[in-house]
Amino acid sequence: MYKSIVIAVALFNQGATSRALIKRANKLIDPDGMITLVHVLDEIPAYLSAAVAREQLLAHRKALREQLDSLAASAKAKTVDIDIRGGRASENILACAKECHADLIMVASHKPDMSNYFIGSTASRVVRHSPISVLVSR
Repeated sequence: MYKSIVIAVALFNQGATSRALIKRANKLIDPDGMITLVHVLDEIPAYLSAAVAREQLLAHRKALREQLDSLAASAKAKTVDIDIRGGRASENILACAKECHADLIMVASHKPDMSNYFIGSTASRVVRHSPISVLVSR
């Protein structure tokens, strides 16, 4: 059983992949454990940020938070936290795991294509650089 699990959450398929990870984490977490859902937003380039209305960004973050709250409700740990970050996904997932003193990171992966062989996917970067166990789900 794990005391602290960090789950990298992606919401591109209505959260189905993330729900599957949470379901799996529910079986692996200690009854007194903690699950942290981390979602990393891509940074908006400066030349685009001026064109996006502040209200639109706030509405997007509110909708994102509602989706994450819904996912968090299905986690069965004693403590469930939500962590929304901005920047490079792999670096932020690893930083979150370090800050949470996690003993497992869970991340979904997709079938690799040619671009992944040269630059690598988020999941492969997390696996390569993590000092703790990483469960990769397809």
